[in-house]
Amino acid sequence: MENDQSSVEDVDDSFSVENCKHALEGVFHSHLEERVRPYIDLIDSLRLIGIDDDLALPTIAVIGDQSSGKSSVLEALSGVALPRGSGIVTRCPLELKLRKIKGGVQWRAVISYKERYIEFDDPSLVEAYVENAQNELAGDGVGICDDLITLEIMSPEVCDLTLIDLPGIARVPVKGQPEDIGEQIKYLIRSFIEKDETINLVVVPCNVDIATTEALKMAQEVDPEGKRTLAILTKPDLVDRGTERNILDVVRNQVIPLSKGYIVVKCRGQQQIDNKISLEEATRVERDFFKRHEYFSCLLNEDKATIQCLATKLTQDLVDHIKKSLPLLSEQIKKQLWDLRKELGEYDAGPPLDPVMRKEFFITTLMKFNDTINRLATGAVGDEDNLFVELRSEFKKWKGHLDSTKSSFHETVQAVMQEYDVKYRGRELPGFSDYSVFEMVVQRLVIQLKGPAIETLRVIRATIQKQFSDVSRSCFLTYPFLQCVAANKIDNIQSKQESKVEQRILEQFEMEQLVYTQDGIYFKSLRETGDGEKVSEDNFTVLDTRSKYPEMLKAYYEIVVQRLADQVPMLIRYFMLKESAHLLCREMLGLLDGANVAEALREESDVSRRRVNVQNRVDRLTLAQEKLSNFA
Repeated sequence: MENDQSSVEDVDDSFSVENCKHALEGVFHSHLEERVRPYIDLIDSLRLIGIDDDLALPTIAVIGDQSSGKSSVLEALSGVALPRGSGIVTRCPLELKLRKIKGGVQWRAVISYKERYIEFDDPSLVEAYVENAQNELAGDGVGICDDLITLEIMSPEVCDLTLIDLPGIARVPVKGQPEDIGEQIKYLIRSFIEKDETINLVVVPCNVDIATTEALKMAQEVDPEGKRTLAILTKPDLVDRGTERNILDVVRNQVIPLSKGYIVVKCRGQQQIDNKISLEEATRVERDFFKRHEYFSCLLNEDKATIQCLATKLTQDLVDHIKKSLPLLSEQIKKQLWDLRKELGEYDAGPPLDPVMRKEFFITTLMKFNDTINRLATGAVGDEDNLFVELRSEFKKWKGHLDSTKSSFHETVQAVMQEYDVKYRGRELPGFSDYSVFEMVVQRLVIQLKGPAIETLRVIRATIQKQFSDVSRSCFLTYPFLQCVAANKIDNIQSKQESKVEQRILEQFEMEQLVYTQDGIYFKSLRETGDGEKVSEDNFTVLDTRSKYPEMLKAYYEIVVQRLADQVPMLIRYFMLKESAHLLCREMLGLLDGANVAEALREESDVSRRRVNVQNRVDRLTLAQEKLSNFA
């Protein structure tokens, strides 16, 4: 790269009036072209891969007030007619890439924007294609849009140059324009010209006070020292007589100094366009105008006049700008790559592109989900989301409710006995009761527990379903298809299992109506009420009297409470958790049979979009780094 850089440093000596004369004849020195072209091609290739989304690239931005002659300058440089008219003509940023070609190759062009890419070989179609592109991007009418249109022109009659044309600055909105159109345009322009990597090409008519032009004011705001601003003075033929020396003072940097200076050009006017004066003829007319002008002829010798000298100057400035920017650009790429690769390492790797590896990744993803569900269902030690913490809390509430009902059983016993005496007692003497009274008391106490048991089931179903769903979102964070499938399966399985558990609980309560036990607690209670006699199911001699009912019922209810305190949680744990987890894992693995893996692993989330975005940036910057290394 050292040879290239040293050659570029000699470029200044090659830009002379003689070169402008040769340029007039359509000849751009081959040795100069060989020095310049690689730099411009390098930046264009970086822009082509989208590196300007990550870093600002050296470029030339063309700005000017409305009717400043901006379109005429671009036409003269490119050799083709661009959209013209009053008001806002340029409604989208237009990247104009000029490529000099040799070997008898004819004129051709490519216009591209969004997903469109159109090749054509008729220069007269340029204006229509640009207008159509603007209408597609910014809509029909007078609105603007910040989407870029790229027009690449390959011709033996142009020099190697790339610049971006921006909308003309509007002050007063016309019919159909929003009230803030002026601010919209300024915001768009500022987004380009405020970058240190941009050369600002300001177009100003000679017949206005340069100090009052909005375009130059904007350039001064972002480049107060004028180090990267070049001004083009247009319409020198419209200068009022007697003000010519004022124009010379401006061009010679005596009014508003600019490091890159000023160049005066005379492009085709509307009358010349109406008379179908060709651009080639207009170039000759322009040179004759300056040659014969009483005041401006000296500008030819100073290389400060004509479109051809402007093209040479722009090419020189752009290449110098690129040359100075490359070391910084290389460092910026390295730094961004370091940061992005570090960030990329914090994301889980996405699915591979290779079909076989993608299937293996799919299996691994499902197995990871199943393992997490199984750990959750078994209450594995160290599991951050230990489901059993919540289950124990609910089961303790259930046990607490059961215990709380013991205190009210005496009232229930008394109420049932009084009801029996009033409604059902027959020939037996007071103090004697039928066995059905005992059953009635137990049944009435137990029936009150059915509702709270079902409510416990509902609460725990919601808890388990939430935790299973959380696992699904965590394991399938970036895969909406798998999230949706898992969510449906979780809900379906939990619904079926809930119905099954509810049925089992209701059956348990039906069984409790039978009043039966072999539990030692009950017989211990009988022994204590029977004067210490040994009591068993086969040896029962204690007299069945009303006075012994409360103690007998209390003993039996204690057994019922203990049975329900264990049985309800066990039913819920088995069907809602253990069996549900097993069914869910089995059904998720069933997705492997005939699954569309690509669809199943389709990513769509903020995290995945961020990861893909970072990966794309890494790819772009890596490719850019390779291009810079090869260029060196």
